[in-house]
Amino acid sequence: MSEFDLDLRNAETHLETEDIEGSVILGVLDGSTEPEEWVAGVESGNVLVLAIEGDLNKLAAGFAREVKDMGGQLMHFRQMLVVTPPGVDIDTGPLD
Repeated sequence: MSEFDLDLRNAETHLETEDIEGSVILGVLDGSTEPEEWVAGVESGNVLVLAIEGDLNKLAAGFAREVKDMGGQLMHFRQMLVVTPPGVDIDTGPLD
């Protein structure tokens, strides 16, 4: 067997890492918050988890298209709307 030199102590310095910025913002989607505020939150790299109080289609109409156009995702899960910025995927695999 041939030997090779593997230096695990310094391996971390060779890995590419992405700086993740943003927070998870909990809120209530009831029409009291301006759609621009939700869009600004997503543009800042935040994930929104919004409790839905009312008709989801009407309440999300003011920001859903804009979030999708910027590359974000929206997912209705139980009584919540999860909204992610570009580059943050929603994994629904465990629900299958």
